[in-house]
Amino acid sequence: MRRANESTRLGVRPSNALLVRGARQIVTMRGPVRARRGAEMSQTGIVTGAAMLVENGRITQVGPASRIENLTQAKRAVEVDASGCVVVPGLVDCHTHLLFPAPRLQDYEKRIGGATYEEIAASGGGILSTVRAVRCSTAAGLEAAAARSLELMASHGTLLAEAKSGYGLETGLELRLLRALHRVSGPAEVVPTCLGAHAIPPEWKQDPDGYLAGVCAELLPEVARHKLAEFADIYCDSAAFSAEQSARYFDAATRLGFGLKIHASQFSSIGAVELAVTWGAVSADHLEAIEEADAELLARSGTIAVLLPASVLHLGLNRYAPARKLIDLGAAVALATDFNPGSSPTPSLPLVMSLACAQMRMSPAEAMTAVTVNAAAALRRAESAGMLESGRAADFCIFNVQDYREIPYYLGANLLRTAYRAGGPVFHQGGM
Repeated sequence: MRRANESTRLGVRPSNALLVRGARQIVTMRGPVRARRGAEMSQTGIVTGAAMLVENGRITQVGPASRIENLTQAKRAVEVDASGCVVVPGLVDCHTHLLFPAPRLQDYEKRIGGATYEEIAASGGGILSTVRAVRCSTAAGLEAAAARSLELMASHGTLLAEAKSGYGLETGLELRLLRALHRVSGPAEVVPTCLGAHAIPPEWKQDPDGYLAGVCAELLPEVARHKLAEFADIYCDSAAFSAEQSARYFDAATRLGFGLKIHASQFSSIGAVELAVTWGAVSADHLEAIEEADAELLARSGTIAVLLPASVLHLGLNRYAPARKLIDLGAAVALATDFNPGSSPTPSLPLVMSLACAQMRMSPAEAMTAVTVNAAAALRRAESAGMLESGRAADFCIFNVQDYREIPYYLGANLLRTAYRAGGPVFHQGGM
């Protein structure tokens, strides 16, 4: 066998066949091809002393090294040495706002000084400050910003990411944001979401219903016509859009064929979860302020609960979504970074896993499920992402750990060694 040359230009597949060998664990996530619930979230499909054979960018064999390494194809393959390491599926970040031109450093300092999220927004900061920055940006600048964000995310293991618009808040700019997401090339695949109802623009402050009517009548049809997004999302909370307004948005989006997502109950419970379940939303995201009845509704529904603990941490709050209750009730739970310039400027899913374990009492196995197969299901990608099994694209990460539980255990450490997408390396960090 030939050893893979780590100086090979990243992103280019050097051989038609790879043999990943020497791994202490391969976390396959084998199981139902859908979001996992309850006890299913603890089933990681670990193979110890394992190897994986990749041919033409797809996995052909995963199993004990003694069997895989003796295959004829394996003897001709380029060797990827994963000795002493753990191999996991490429991580999936199912809720991000990765397309922003600059950080919100003034907001950051104001928050440190004691200002609340609402006070910062009222003073001209928050979402609308990023909207102003986007309105001054060029298409090329937005694409460059998206590429930088994707590189950051891939450097922590994310190989599939949802990305929302929502910082344009007018038809032309929202379309520009979504087109930038389609044009950007990076180490991670992007699933675009139209967040046309992210906030009420200042010019529509006195007529939010008029703004929403324009989004439904102009923006969403244009996005659908040009196939610029798979999902439509809305921010339903006391400082954004009401449940009644969100229902109108969902009605328009459903008629145009979009999958539905909703920012639900981040700061207050105003009926967003019930709305999500009633309309069959793919996911309800945030959920820090949900009540017992909301958790029970989610557990009985097909809507996936996407939890975003990094935003709670960065905002200096202490009310996390009730992950333990949701899982014990039988809800499908996923985790995401909420990567954005204001409330969660982190590209790291391993950090989010750490917070989920320490602050929301999820087990490491549940956290791994939540950033692989369940996150993929929240993007309608369970059949193609989040698992390592024969026939799937060879999207995988090699972590410099001996047990997958070390990934969330080492808080804030980036232990990713190499990430491969479709059998080609897209990130390499070297040894620790």
